[in-house]
Amino acid sequence: QISLIHNFFTSTLCKTYVSFLQSLPLATTPGRPKRGDAVRVNDRFQIEDPRFAEMLWSGTALKELVTATPTEDEDEDEDEGEGEEREGRAKKDTSNVWGGEPLGLNANIRIYRYSAGQFFARHYDDSNTLTFPSNPPKAARTTWTLLIYLSTSKGGETVFYPEATRENRNHEPVSVAPEAGLALLHRHGERCLQHEGMEVVEGEKWVLRSDLVVGR
Repeated sequence: QISLIHNFFTSTLCKTYVSFLQSLPLATTPGRPKRGDAVRVNDRFQIEDPRFAEMLWSGTALKELVTATPTEDEDEDEDEGEGEEREGRAKKDTSNVWGGEPLGLNANIRIYRYSAGQFFARHYDDSNTLTFPSNPPKAARTTWTLLIYLSTSKGGETVFYPEATRENRNHEPVSVAPEAGLALLHRHGERCLQHEGMEVVEGEKWVLRSDLVVGR
């Protein structure tokens, strides 16, 4: 449900991004959300940028990490049919984890800044359908949220609340503290855990957001 990648960005790169993002015309979210929406108080910027999404996917370790499959010792005597069968199982395992064949990242790039006193109340992230800009274009959907923390702040933890099960009716919340360079992936849509962004106490929490896109 949740996957963390430490040092996904270097501290220097995070500072460079924040320095640039501070120059963008961020908009403060409405103080009174739409009916049914969670209360969110932050500043944000949004842009459709397929080239940047592709850079995040292929120009970092993300693509390799997402598409990697458990390897088995290859048998030198393995015939072609057995090799194809093993490859098919590996692709199926990858699809089961990510909800389909990973294609890349959503070109809808969002930037969030949470200053002291700002927060995002408990909510779920929706899955969205889209046409992925491959050649040829593919029908696709989003299945996992990608958050990249660009700064370290006091407070501002992302806290997940696992649902009660028959075996464990009192799951402990899972808390992820903002850490510059940390990437967080978590399922969204039907399998999304309820979560919230805790109030920032000191400093600023800068977050870069996209989504994992899979074929449908």
